[in-house]
Amino acid sequence: MQTPPALFDPDLLARRRERAARIGGADFLHEAVAAEVAERLKEVNRTFRAPAIVGPRAARWGAMLAAEGLPAARAVPDAEVLDLEEGAHDLVVHGLGLHWANDPVGQLVQARRALRPDGLLVAALFGGETLHELRRALAEAEVATTGGLSPRVAPMGEVRDLGGLLQRAGFAMPVADSRRFDVTYASPVALMRDLRAMGETNVLHDRVRRPMPRAMLAEASARYGARFGREDGRVPATFDVIFLTGWAPAETQQKPLRPGSAVARLADALGAEERSAGERAGATMKGPGR
Repeated sequence: MQTPPALFDPDLLARRRERAARIGGADFLHEAVAAEVAERLKEVNRTFRAPAIVGPRAARWGAMLAAEGLPAARAVPDAEVLDLEEGAHDLVVHGLGLHWANDPVGQLVQARRALRPDGLLVAALFGGETLHELRRALAEAEVATTGGLSPRVAPMGEVRDLGGLLQRAGFAMPVADSRRFDVTYASPVALMRDLRAMGETNVLHDRVRRPMPRAMLAEASARYGARFGREDGRVPATFDVIFLTGWAPAETQQKPLRPGSAVARLADALGAEERSAGERAGATMKGPGR
């Protein structure tokens, strides 16, 4: 079977991340999402002793989660082949890197293999309506100034589709949900500057290789402000973070009942009257220093 072409350029992604590390100063989303993961781990009510963290800021995430009581975690870059030993961990956190994977299912499979039976995966990635304002402004500006349209912002997966990746990767009790982070900036250019400092700029394989024309940048900024700008002159930027949670299969886990094996009706348990299908038919955040 022929391998499909890569969506992203991994070499360019590595260079953009190296540049972002030199620029610095834009880790606030990583900090916010890591804090959310820490809260979710507390709700699990389990003591983890051998965690691993995968992602472009894995060491930073490890320090933040350690401050919340997690033991020292192994930091692993989110390369195509993850540096994880099979069955070595009881927790794997994939931190804001999975949306750049050319093979996200492969990444999740590797994470599952690295888990001990009944070990936990928590993955956080951008998806949904992330940067929908910027995507619209850039598309409209490019059509207006050049008469054409090219890929400039990576496509974003929806929570339902991304949740299906957990099942394909063999996780038990998969759960997918999202949390929206609303950030405001002084201007669209300030947002683009932050994306560069985050290492979250365009690395699509089929991207336009020449710099954005100044006329297009000006048009995109004007359209962004006109359509989405606030009364105080700032502009919003949406970041939808999808959280994927799944467990490595284990014999001790609860198993779902076979269809038709229930011994009591749900209506009886709820003390409600059962009706037929026909009868039921009626029935923000501010960018730092910006």
